Amino acid sequence: MPVCAKTPQYGGPDGELSAAVRYLNQRYTMPTGMTRGLLTDIGTEELAHLEVIATMVYKLLEGASIEAIKAAGLDTKYAVRDKALFPQDPEGVPWTAAYIQAHGDPIADLHEDMAAEQKARATYEHLIRLTDDVDLVQGLQFLREREVVHFQRFGEALVTVQEFMETKRVY
Repeated sequence: MPVCAKTPQYGGPDGELSAAVRYLNQRYTMPTGMTRGLLTDIGTEELAHLEVIATMVYKLLEGASIEAIKAAGLDTKYAVRDKALFPQDPEGVPWTAAYIQAHGDPIADLHEDMAAEQKARATYEHLIRLTDDVDLVQGLQFLREREVVHFQRFGEALVTVQEFMETKRVY
């Protein structure tokens, strides 16, 4: 059973659930319609990524024997949850809202978002190296590439917000 069955991307601090909640919360304090829309779009996409990860984990566990579950170190999870998915990190720590960073300062939040995307990209690269399952690698590569695109878009948004905040507004 590939190690992805214990993925940090489902419920870890740098995973898809954390990203979705972070971006969907931060959008309310963005100063422009473009940046609010961007955080809405990317936050929604992160929810879709959560579904992709859930499907991968479900497929990896589907039909797994008790011996395979034990060998993968999932026996304590199985004892409590059977093969049900649960948002937790690979050590079994449940997802928590403490993972969310939202400060109300759009520049700080966008820097946080860029860092989050880089941490997620790095995690996907680690997961790719941990498996030889070609289909799993393809899905993980797709998700990794989306993290790169999100990083780029957040960088563009940062420039937009900085320019907006430097602009004198006369009413």
